[in-house]
Amino acid sequence: MHSVILQQIIHFNLSRTIKMQLHKIFLITISFGLFLFTGVNLAKAQPTNEDSGNFGLGIMLGEPTGVSVKYWNNSRSAFGIGAAWSLAERTEALHLHADYLSHSWFNNTENLAFYYGIGGRVIFADNTAAGVRVPFGLNYAFQNIPFDLFVEAVPILDISPETEFAGNGAVGIRFYFGK
Repeated sequence: MHSVILQQIIHFNLSRTIKMQLHKIFLITISFGLFLFTGVNLAKAQPTNEDSGNFGLGIMLGEPTGVSVKYWNNSRSAFGIGAAWSLAERTEALHLHADYLSHSWFNNTENLAFYYGIGGRVIFADNTAAGVRVPFGLNYAFQNIPFDLFVEAVPILDISPETEFAGNGAVGIRFYFGK
């Protein structure tokens, strides 16, 4: 009896230690990646378009699928928000996320940017989940019309109710409203 309890305690402590190590590795990786990207200067100004504004509204298709909102702070940073249905691993779960995004514009294709950021998500299901998102992707802003296209991949570390890694991905289009 005592050996079973001792084995469970050892297993619990090992599992907890492994999770703590994974958290440390994840945070160090994110910190290092953000440090590298903020030092990289591939930047060109965001394509300016007199017909478009800073606020975009559109759709994203993937996991999750729903509405995408983007608000540009300046030519290099923006906030992204999504409200969508997540159908993978959960039955009709509402997925909400918000991210801070940094953009590096490519020199040879002035309307194309690589973006990366950090944010959070909540999935409302039987077991509500919350986690940290690290989105990265490509954004193409059309020069003469108020639309952009994007494709992104998003590693996620869920921290509640259980600690686990997950991922999202989407393609989408947004319309930018005039100023």
